[in-house]
Amino acid sequence: MSWDLPVVKELESRNIAYVSYVGNYMGNTGIFKELIGKLFAWAAPKGLCSNGASLFSAYQDDPCVTPPEELKLEVCLEVPEGTQPSDGVEIKVAPGGKYSVLHAEVKTPEEYGPAWESIVSWMVENNLEIDMSRPSYEFYLNNPEEHPHGHHIIDICMSTK
Repeated sequence: MSWDLPVVKELESRNIAYVSYVGNYMGNTGIFKELIGKLFAWAAPKGLCSNGASLFSAYQDDPCVTPPEELKLEVCLEVPEGTQPSDGVEIKVAPGGKYSVLHAEVKTPEEYGPAWESIVSWMVENNLEIDMSRPSYEFYLNNPEEHPHGHHIIDICMSTK
């Protein structure tokens, strides 16, 4: 696992298509695969899965405070304005704003947790407060199945006050 020193930056709001899940998703890669599969099955016939399309997860809750069975997750795909919802896929604008961003390369899904812990520690050390009025994001910058070593390249974006 490797990552860069986090930076604080402004993220733009994005028009997204998303599928949601409520429950304990932590450590359960099957839930993510299922949600991504559902989203791509909807998006591919519409031509919305181009190489430039942003795929990410939006986390609505603090897992240290919210009971696991109440955690809210959205798997999102950036789509053009005017895209219509259907087949259990919803459309909305994902908020932008000030975010602490950690660019990381993780070898396995089990390394996501330590990467999240790293950015939270960095925020605490730098006197930055998480803004729970906006979701935090995990942007997927590659397809691990296409990486020569199967690594996941991600940006973790913590909403910051």
